[in-house]
Formats: sequence, C-alpha cells, structure tokens
Amino acid sequence: MRAVIQRVAGARVEVGGRIVGQIDNGLLVYLSVGVNDGLRDAQFTADKLANLRIFADKAGKMNLSVIDTGGSILLVSNFTLHGDCRKGRRPGFDAAAEPALARRLYEKVIELIAANGVNVQTGIFAEHMQVSSTNDGPITFLLDTQ
Repeated sequence: MRAVIQRVAGARVEVGGRIVGQIDNGLLVYLSVGVNDGLRDAQFTADKLANLRIFADKAGKMNLSVIDTGGSILLVSNFTLHGDCRKGRRPGFDAAAEPALARRLYEKVIELIAANGVNVQTGIFAEHMQVSSTNDGPITFLLDTQ
C-alpha cells in the first residue's frame, strides 16, 4: 500500500457537488492498494495512520498521534499513487491492484482505523472526487508498505 499523509487543519471531499466526507483537524490520507498487498499491509497501514506521531505537543515537538489529539482521518482512495511515470509520457498502472481487491483492502483499513476509536471519513471508492484541504505545516509524509 502507498499513502500520502497530510496533517490538515481541515479537509473535505465532494462527489457530484455533494460533500461526502469532511474533517477538521486530523489527517488527509490518499491511499492506493498494490497488486501484492494483503491483510498485513492493511493492518500495518491502519496502525501507522492511527498512531503516527506528527502532531505538536505542548513543547511544539511532533510527539502526538491523531488518537492523542482526538483528530479525524479523511481517507481517500487514489490508485494513481501506484502510477509509474518513469517511462514514456503516460503513467502505467500495472502495480495497482484490481478494483475488487483494492476496495476490499481499502475498506479493511477504514474498519481497522475506526476500531482504534478514530473518526474516519471517506470519499467514494472509484468515483471522480474533488478534494479540498488546508495543510497544517505543511506536513506531508509518504508511506509504502513494500
């Protein structure tokens, strides 16, 4: 799995002009499932997202997780994170999982994050979405389970 993790002051996702997911302080996460990903990748990713210490403590150090701060996660599926732009002028997507597997593991990540007591909002899998956010920092990390 690949994820782009952004610490945000707020984020929302719209489909067809309708807000389908929205958070205040927390994490905006774009998530892509790869062809070789499985349950272990989903478990690792969910644990990392819930517990990654990238929020400031009272001393101003990145020492708190989204759980510690009572924040939320907006999880947006984004297969293009597995796009390979190294050859030619058009990305290749051979490394991206087929939709049924991708959906199943994406939904598992949502379930596992929620089991940690974190409010999880989402986009709509395989839909065209407009995502708006205010990056706080800016703080952005890349996560790759492979």
